[in-house]
Parts: sequence; structure tokens; C-alpha cells
Amino acid sequence: MAEHKVKIKSIENVTHDTLRIVTEKPGGYSFTPGQATEIAINKNGWQNEKRPFTFTSLPEDPDLEFIIKTYPEHEGATDKLLEVSEGDELILDEVFGTINYRGEGLFIAGGAGITPFIAILRDLHKKEALGMNRLIFANKTQKDIILKDELEELLEGRLVHILSDEKTEGHAHGFIDKDFLAEHIGAGENYFYLCGPPPMMDAVEKNLFDLGVKKENIIKEGW
Repeated sequence: MAEHKVKIKSIENVTHDTLRIVTEKPGGYSFTPGQATEIAINKNGWQNEKRPFTFTSLPEDPDLEFIIKTYPEHEGATDKLLEVSEGDELILDEVFGTINYRGEGLFIAGGAGITPFIAILRDLHKKEALGMNRLIFANKTQKDIILKDELEELLEGRLVHILSDEKTEGHAHGFIDKDFLAEHIGAGENYFYLCGPPPMMDAVEKNLFDLGVKKENIIKEGW
């Protein structure tokens, strides 16, 4: 499997525990919105510690962008990313991923599961093809919401936030259970795009089945 070493061009926080990392783009490196690659840090002891991360840049962009949630308590690869800086190198593998856009529908994301949808929604917006796509975005608190302002601007009222650990005005409170889905699924919803923690996605998928959604209309990828 081919590997590509790329330099970090910029790194910044987009939330208290989420980074935006922009890197060089290898020649001929291509992907479709929603796909991912495995990344390692090119430093002693970390070159083989690869983790999957989704591209949030668009295929035609000159650089690559990744939005990565860090977990300092895990003392692993994402924790180590807190120590990298501009000029350091990352190692990229080949492209993979099963999330692909098939048509208008309802996107359902939990936490960092929003990342494949960022590229898809940005791509549709650029093509003036966002249509009536909608998003349900689940997080613990407001401060955990990744790219809140951009997503709200892109979707223009077709975004529902739900917070599990905080009650605030303008946000639903609780979890994406069957009743919540029944309330928010539109009559003309064709496809359901799911990405988030496996327990959440398993529960959401089961609830969608219970509500009559067919398996072939669910496009999902856990993280």
C-alpha cells in the first residue's frame, strides 16, 4: 500500500478538543467527498500508529484538510496530535470509505461523525445542489458542536441540534430515539446517512427500521 508523507501547513482548534489540520496534497491523490484515509505522525515511535480520519476538504482543493477530535485521556495517536505543529509531517495511506452521496435525504451525525458530512455538504453547496437535505447533529454540549456556524449557514434552517448533557434554548435535549426520529423524518425522505459512535448508530438504525425505513436506503459508517 502506497504511503505519502505530507507537511502540516497549519493547525488550529475549532472546538475545545477538535483540531483543523491542513496539509500538503500529494500529486495525483484523489478522493470523493465522504471518504477517509489512515494517518500516522512521522515521528519516532508513531509511524505505525495509524488512525482513520475523513477528508473535510474538497477533491479539487489545493491542500488537504482534516477536522479531528482529540481524546487526551486515551493517551494515543489523537492525543499526540496535540503536540504536532506547522512543518511536522504526517503519513497518509490510500483512500477508503463507504459513505457516498446518493441523493437528497436526512443526515444524522453524532459528535465527530459529522466529518464525512462536512465534505459532502460543502461539495453540494459549491455545486448549488444542496436541495432539501437536512441534518440532525447530536452532541453532549454546545461547546462540542463542530463547525456550528458554517453548518447552520449551509443548511439555512434545515439543521436540528440535539444535546444530551445540556438544556439550552434553540437546541433539543436528549437522545435520537424513536420518537425524536418520528417527529423529524419528512414524508419525502429518500436516504438516511448515518455516522457516529457505534452504539448510537446501532440504536438509530434499529429505530429507522422500526419506522419503516428500508435497509438499502441507509448509508452508514461508524468511527
